[in-house]
Amino acid sequence: MTFASLGLIEPLLRALETLGYQTPTPVQAQAIPAVLAGRDLMAAAQTGTGKTAGFALPLLQLLTMEGPKVAANSARALILCPTRELAEQVHASVAEYAQHLPLTTYAVYGGVSINPQMMKLRKGVDILVATPGRLIDLFRQNALKLNQLQTLVLDEADRMLDLGFSEELANIYRMLPKKRQTLLFSATFSDDIRLLAGQMLNDPLSIEVSPRNVAANTVKQWVVPVDKKRKAELFVHLMRKGRWKQVLVFAKTRNGVDALVDKLQGLGINADGIHGDKPQATRQRALDRFKASDVQILVATDVAARGLDIEDLPLVVNFDLPIVAEDYIHRIGRTGRAGNTGEAISLVCADEVNMLSAIEMLTRQTLTRNMEPDFEPEHRVPDTDASGQVVKKPKKPKKPKTSGGGGKRNLGKWVDSGDVAPAEPSIKPVRKVPVFNTGPRKKK
Repeated sequence: MTFASLGLIEPLLRALETLGYQTPTPVQAQAIPAVLAGRDLMAAAQTGTGKTAGFALPLLQLLTMEGPKVAANSARALILCPTRELAEQVHASVAEYAQHLPLTTYAVYGGVSINPQMMKLRKGVDILVATPGRLIDLFRQNALKLNQLQTLVLDEADRMLDLGFSEELANIYRMLPKKRQTLLFSATFSDDIRLLAGQMLNDPLSIEVSPRNVAANTVKQWVVPVDKKRKAELFVHLMRKGRWKQVLVFAKTRNGVDALVDKLQGLGINADGIHGDKPQATRQRALDRFKASDVQILVATDVAARGLDIEDLPLVVNFDLPIVAEDYIHRIGRTGRAGNTGEAISLVCADEVNMLSAIEMLTRQTLTRNMEPDFEPEHRVPDTDASGQVVKKPKKPKKPKTSGGGGKRNLGKWVDSGDVAPAEPSIKPVRKVPVFNTGPRKKK
């Protein structure tokens, strides 16, 4: 199968040839004809399998072949993304595909001044890539009108719910024309997202080119048990032992990112970090330096799990396991992309056992454990499996009582270090699914 056989026009084929795209991926092969036919679509595919081209290529063709010229302060197509990084990446890809087309594209997001964005929108854009919050700001300031909108794309909608965008999505839904095409693309589709799709999409075609919530088989995954207090020490040990050249590391909190970066820099290691508290320019500079291999270790929160596209990234390390199990798939999806192989190592302590169990149940596989000599944890990480069960360590048989002596002294309760129970499991945040009232209003 070729891109030409999917019905794409010559300017798009020329752009794909320039980019070195030769054969459509499975998600592209199924999605492109469906979008060209005007169908609403709900497509699930592993990270790194070309979802962006799956919706961008047919969208560009539809806008080129159909519809009037874009009006002032308007957009003909809208692509919603959960983070600034992903919005920039998607826009960059769309611009590359559109290089031989008479279409305009632009990306808007928070964290930067809104005034230049308002100025850019005055002439209108054919395709607008946006984060939900900034889109609403522009709409409320009359800098953007959506009455000309033909297509809405939600990229990584599950992440939008994780980040608390449910109310924004409901507001955006009310701003849009009722007659439009809607496309949902993601690596994972939770039940919440399927409910959302049922409210927003009209008779959608469902595409799942890989088993639901399964990590790519191009990524070798394993776990190294360790005590929490020794994680940083273990990371440095593994880095030096494996002579790691370029590593993307995920930490759970912003403070955790800063603490690890400070420790690595203190050891003379070229490291940088990105999280939501850092200005956009600082985050982009860190990403650019990492992509150029000027930074060896990039430490990030999950804000960067979606939207990082680094060619031939060999290794991802989960310094902390994610609270939401689905984020594990997106994290390790930063490596092993486009047919390349990669590795994903998770440093797991006892109080993360329930997160580990949730990940194994989601991915339907039990992760291999490799104990690192001299780093065996004092607080044992209980065994887990893909059934979602935490396997408790069998109790030691009681020793028979001995008689004699002047009676027993109460020495208190002794507990073997291996029997220390993990801390209470992290509670997965409840995600609100926006409810869209589409029925007629009652007369007062």
